Amino acid sequence: MSLVEFRGVTCAYGDRRALTDVNLSVGQGEALALVGRSGAGKSTMLKLVNRMLVPQQGSVLVDGRDTRAWDAIQLRRRTGYVLQSVGLFPHLTVGENISLVPRLEGWPVPRREARARELLELVGLAPDDYAHRWPNELSGGQQQRVGVARALAINPPVLLMDEPFGALDPVTRRELQRAFSRIQQELRQTVLLVTHDIAEAVALGTRVGILDDGALIICDTPAVVLRATDARVRRILEPVPTAPVAG
Repeated sequence: MSLVEFRGVTCAYGDRRALTDVNLSVGQGEALALVGRSGAGKSTMLKLVNRMLVPQQGSVLVDGRDTRAWDAIQLRRRTGYVLQSVGLFPHLTVGENISLVPRLEGWPVPRREARARELLELVGLAPDDYAHRWPNELSGGQQQRVGVARALAINPPVLLMDEPFGALDPVTRRELQRAFSRIQQELRQTVLLVTHDIAEAVALGTRVGILDDGALIICDTPAVVLRATDARVRRILEPVPTAPVAG
């Protein structure tokens, strides 16, 4: 069963088309990595999934339901979002940031605190050391780990990740990629990951979709994408990755 589906989706910003006739199905537990140059339409696809945008033509379905039919707030709580800029609230502690959506959902305090501790452990941050810290006391990599934990707080069926590791130094980025790979193997979340880095896409995606000028020109397993002969795909593939992310 498809958890996310694009059916003939065209989306425009004014007179400029960001996506044209995109058809795509993303199954339960699948990690789809979307790759392309700036302006290719990658982030637009994420915003269509959580109804920050609606298509001019076609439809986007989440859990079998058109996003237009969802209550926008309810839909966004079912689609965790991880951004490159993280966006932690500076006036909330790490634990409070992670617990924000559970609090809005009415979870009692003990359950919220237990969930925050559980997620800190999951992303590799000791709860006793980090739950009461402020965001400005964390490194960039630590903040991004907290951002992932916050997005997973109520175990959303879909996780959207927009260049989540793009602002990090290479060593920290590699560490976070490994952490994400481990978390994905453990939780089997359905993930749409946007990246400019084809090596990252191949390492983390069960499928890789390549966008060019608003068109989804290929979407297949990493092995198939790496063998593609289409000139538009080959331009994205240079240089090809040399090694996968190790667990």
